[in-house]
Amino acid sequence: MMILPIVTYPDEILTKRAAAVTEITNAVIQLLDDMQETMQAYDGVGLAAPQVGQSLRVAIVETDDESGPLELINPKLIMQEGEAVDVEGCLSFPDVFGTVKRAAKIAVRYVDREGYENELVAHDYAARIIQHEIEHLDGGLFTDRMIRRLTPEELEEYMEEHDDD
Repeated sequence: MMILPIVTYPDEILTKRAAAVTEITNAVIQLLDDMQETMQAYDGVGLAAPQVGQSLRVAIVETDDESGPLELINPKLIMQEGEAVDVEGCLSFPDVFGTVKRAAKIAVRYVDREGYENELVAHDYAARIIQHEIEHLDGGLFTDRMIRRLTPEELEEYMEEHDDD
């Protein structure tokens, strides 16, 4: 496994719709492994393939369970409910944080590294991360939907208030 360089805005790969994965090859498996290593090295909670220079519909999301990151190949939102506004950042936008409105509950259909189709319902924080990563795959950026950018002081205050979340 290797740590890949993070693509930062305004690189145009970040604003283009990523291509569907048509076959799970050794290269796709290697990409998933490298993305996991990269996400952990940069202390991220999610990472989409375009963020490491690959225009493929592949994303990983950190989960709280022992099974490790959730790997999403060709993910598709199939249900969205409610609304929640919270703070987001992005590895492709260093030092940019702001409030973003997203669905509070989602269902996503995706393929795993073995080629099996799965469905998952996610709430709150996990739902937010999954939506953020799928947005990357569609060529969207959290800054496009940011309600308000936070100052470094506001971010620090927010982090102190939510350090046990």
